[in-house]
Amino acid sequence: MKRITLLATTLLVAGSTAFADYVCRGTIIDDQGEPLIGASVIVPGTTTGVTTDIDGNFTIKVPDNTKELTIEYIGFKTTNVPAKEAMGNITLEVASQMLKDVVVTQSIARTRKTPVAASSVDALLIETKLGGQEFPEVLKTTPGVWATKDGGGYGDAKINIRGFKSENTGMLVNGIPVNDMEGGWVYWSNWAGLSDVTSMMQVQRGLGASIISVPSVGGTINITTRSTDAKKGGSLFYGMGNDGMNHIGFNVSTGLMDNGWAVTLMGTRKWGDGYIQGTNFDAYTYFINVSKRINDAHQLSFTAFGSPQTHYKRSNQDGLTIENWQEVKNYMDEGESMYRYNPTFGYDRDGQVRSSQKNVYHKPQISLNHIWQIDHKSSLSSAVYMSLANGYGSSGQGRGTYKGQSLSNASWYGSSSGELNTLFRRDDGTFDYAAIQEMNEASETGSNMVMSKSVNSHKWFGLVSTYKNELIEKKLNLTAGIDIRYYIGKHQNVITDLYDGEYFMDDSSRKNVNPANNAAAADPNWKYQKLGVGDVVYRDYDGHTLQEGAFAQLEYTTLGDKLTMVLAGSLNNTTYWRVDRFYYDEEHGTSEKPNFLAGSIKGGANYNIDSHNNVYFNGGYLTRAPFFAKGVFAAQATSNAINPDPVNEKCGSIELGYEYHSPIFTATFNAYYTKWMDKTTTRSSTMGDGSRYYLNMSGVDAQHMGIEFNMKYRPTQWLDIDAMLSLGDWTWDSNAKGYYYNEMGQPLANTSGQIASGVLAEDHAWSILNQKGRKVGGSAQTTGAIGLTVKPFKGFRIGADWTFSARNYSDYSVSDNDLIPFKEVNVANPWKIPWGNQFDLNASYKFKMAGFDATIFGNVNNLFNHYYVVDAYTASGSEGTWDNAYRVFYSFGRTYTLRLKIAF
Repeated sequence: MKRITLLATTLLVAGSTAFADYVCRGTIIDDQGEPLIGASVIVPGTTTGVTTDIDGNFTIKVPDNTKELTIEYIGFKTTNVPAKEAMGNITLEVASQMLKDVVVTQSIARTRKTPVAASSVDALLIETKLGGQEFPEVLKTTPGVWATKDGGGYGDAKINIRGFKSENTGMLVNGIPVNDMEGGWVYWSNWAGLSDVTSMMQVQRGLGASIISVPSVGGTINITTRSTDAKKGGSLFYGMGNDGMNHIGFNVSTGLMDNGWAVTLMGTRKWGDGYIQGTNFDAYTYFINVSKRINDAHQLSFTAFGSPQTHYKRSNQDGLTIENWQEVKNYMDEGESMYRYNPTFGYDRDGQVRSSQKNVYHKPQISLNHIWQIDHKSSLSSAVYMSLANGYGSSGQGRGTYKGQSLSNASWYGSSSGELNTLFRRDDGTFDYAAIQEMNEASETGSNMVMSKSVNSHKWFGLVSTYKNELIEKKLNLTAGIDIRYYIGKHQNVITDLYDGEYFMDDSSRKNVNPANNAAAADPNWKYQKLGVGDVVYRDYDGHTLQEGAFAQLEYTTLGDKLTMVLAGSLNNTTYWRVDRFYYDEEHGTSEKPNFLAGSIKGGANYNIDSHNNVYFNGGYLTRAPFFAKGVFAAQATSNAINPDPVNEKCGSIELGYEYHSPIFTATFNAYYTKWMDKTTTRSSTMGDGSRYYLNMSGVDAQHMGIEFNMKYRPTQWLDIDAMLSLGDWTWDSNAKGYYYNEMGQPLANTSGQIASGVLAEDHAWSILNQKGRKVGGSAQTTGAIGLTVKPFKGFRIGADWTFSARNYSDYSVSDNDLIPFKEVNVANPWKIPWGNQFDLNASYKFKMAGFDATIFGNVNNLFNHYYVVDAYTASGSEGTWDNAYRVFYSFGRTYTLRLKIAF
């Protein structure tokens, strides 16, 4: 009781001291009235300072004797202004100006101006709250966002927006699109290091305001990195956390020098054992920006960044049933959670750790931006970029028999449909890689099982060029440009380990090669060729995507800046083709080149009722080319066959919103309706031999609608309260026909593994899934959060966030028992997963260390160590319940990080 009394007294004294100060609020703008993001507001003679947010706003607590504030921003003259509580708009005067890059800024939404639902987080919030979480998890307190760790390996997180998965949400880095060109996916392990260089991260939900030629369906994530706006100076940091996590790094910037040059460098390394068993990782991040202001009209900026990494995974297929999760508790050390168990973790005959789930990748992004300020009303910003990615994931290959069971690629899996695979399983629960070595060594026909690396490298070149013109001063703006991309994806499987065998025969793949397509298959001995390390198995092809697009937007402001109306449109043409070197010879290897013309139109308006209240609406319709993978090509890994009459996906959306803004209280409310049509999608399940098969469906419709609420309340200068609530209603809105393929992309005649005579031949099995009215799974349709941040005394802040989720429905997969080829199948209701919640704690303290500014950050996520289900699957033919759910994954338990940063 004495301790509690002492703590309360301390906080009261600290609070009363804080009340001796006062709070200044204002907005920093340029001479065109545009907000300046990241401008520094400093109390002269002290280290107290803040930076402006996405709307140029700042709030700073200052001592009662403060007479003025210093405003600094790269390219503008440093300004001292009188300090007062309501400072209004502060216009900075241009100095040696670094020109504004429209390519970077054109897709950023502005409060009380852009008619979209958007939420932003700045570098300070990322630094304060991210801790040991995956980068996208910093957005989990954003309405409509569902971010989870998926299998739990480093960078394996996934993020859905309004129920749409990553392939249907756009991701931009400095205005440049980075979604995979073949399937739309985003692999966060390639971008995990971006958290160290991000100056702002904005989520636009729905069609959004992003101006690119191929807009997204569910939403857009815009990431802006630090560049020419970086202040002179730098920092060093070291962090540590649970499970041997270490994180070190530096950044340094010259600021804008008198000669017009500016250079920013950053480098980090992060490594550890991983929270999940056997998921150690080692990742580096580098960032460089070199900019040159040539003269008043021209500026060049070169940026390169990347995050080469190696990490071991737990496959997203390796979630167990709820009952089996309880069983594996016997395999864990005392006091260790069973939910950390990894079915593919094990040892070889030499006692070395092995895993069939390894990922190695490096995806550098390099861009050269040129800005031309044509005159005081118009500018042209162009970015030429490329990404030369190299990397692979492990992919086991199998053939023959062992202990009376047929072997296949599936023999490497840790589990199938929630059940542990026991053929290679030790008594301690680890995967028995030693048994594979012993089997191969004893085999008289070479290795029965080998490991290959599934290479998925690419070369990607692009150009985004944007012209902006103020047609009518401070009233009508035109933004228009082109977006051109060319992508070559290289895909092959290369043997890396024979697992103590002498050679490997890839007859399971080669037997399916048609001699009419590849003359080598005419030799009956070809499929039994003895292969070794470095030889190609299963697949070897290039995927080509060429996309040309144009976009334009008109923005009209009238009624004394009260009304802003926006009309935007885009047009794009996408061409796909394959070049195969495995199932086809050189003469037959190049596929047809189908192309798809698509476009979008969207518009909206924002009306500022008064200085506090505004309303907006937006609506639009878009079409998008079907994806290369499992869209245009029925079996993209193994066949040049094109789906008959593939059609563009279509989406229509409308949204209404209301916002209230004041110095102490901000609230936003919006409602949306989205209809998604002619989507292509895939369902998977397991055959009797443990191998997986896929049902590729087209013509799928879905309906997504909901309401979202967000608020921030600052009743005093030392307390912030945040809250969010999102209620969605996402359902499938059509029945869909799909065709069966095995995991090698070959058409199936049935679910027993028999190969059909050809893709879409008469014996190619199909089913119609009656799924209309069923809930869309994979995302919580109710999410909410309440956050508190307290600043009881100078330099110290402590915050807590309570997040919760409900109405999270299991996704469904088709199963051999449920499906009857060439028939209609009714899809049952999914499992309504119980609600989950967790409590996250963050704190920071600024102080002096040897004359330098230092900050220590601490984070504890899931403080009360509460486990809850975040992902699950149920079979399509059975009513979903907890006891028939599989591929179940739970939240992480308690994790922590501690980090020290020293600025200079």
